[in-house]
Amino acid sequence: MTSLALQLVPQSPTLPLFMNPLAMLDVRGDVGAGMLGSVPANDSIAPEPRPGAFAAAEEQLARVAQGDRAELGRLYDEHHRAVRAFALRFVGDPTAAEDLVHDAFVVLPRAARRFRGQCSARTFIISVALNHSRHHLRSAKRRRQATERLAVEPLQATKGPDHELSRSELAAALTRALDALPTEQRIAFVLCDVEERDSREVAELVGAPAATVRTRLYHARRKLRRVLAQMGLS
Repeated sequence: MTSLALQLVPQSPTLPLFMNPLAMLDVRGDVGAGMLGSVPANDSIAPEPRPGAFAAAEEQLARVAQGDRAELGRLYDEHHRAVRAFALRFVGDPTAAEDLVHDAFVVLPRAARRFRGQCSARTFIISVALNHSRHHLRSAKRRRQATERLAVEPLQATKGPDHELSRSELAAALTRALDALPTEQRIAFVLCDVEERDSREVAELVGAPAATVRTRLYHARRKLRRVLAQMGLS
C-alpha cells in the first residue's frame, strides 16, 4: 500500500515544513503534474525576476495600463507559462486553468493601473489571476464531481494491502483532498507549499498579514492530513 508521509518536520525553530505528497509526485518547479495539472516538459518557465527588476516591471505595467498592446504581448510571452502553471496547481483542471490565464491577461491593462512597483511583473499577474480564480475553481470542482458521479467505479484510494496506487490514482485522491479545503487555505497551501513562496510574499499577493497566511497554511496542512488519512493515504 502506498504511504504518504503527511507530517510536520523541523525546518526552523519557528516555521515547520509540511512534507506534502506533491513533492512525491514531482510537482515542483517548472513541471506541474498529478492533482495540479501538468505542464509539458518542454514548456520551460523562466526564473522569477530578482527584486532589481521591480522598476522595469513598473515601467512595463505602466505602458500596459496606457493601452500598449505590444507590451501586453511581451508580458504574455514572458510570463504566461508561469501563470498557467500556478493556475493548474490551484484549480487542478486544464480547461479552468486556461480560462483563468485568459481572464488574467484580459483584465491586466485595468489592473495594472494600481501597480506601484511592489513586486515583480510575474507576481503581480499571478495576484490578478488569484483575484479571478474563485469562479474557475468552482467550475473545476463541479466538473470533478460530475465525473465522479458518472464513473462506473468510484475512486477508492485503498483497494487492498497489495494494491500499489498509480500516479493517476494518487493524483485523483489528492485533488479530492485539496477540494476539501476552504479557498483561502487552498491558496495558502498552493502558494507556500507547492510554489514554495514565503509567507511575506504570499501576504503581498493575497492582501493579508503574513501571520494570517501562516495560520491558513497551518489549518490547510492539518485538514489535508486528516482527509487523506480518511481516504486510506497515511
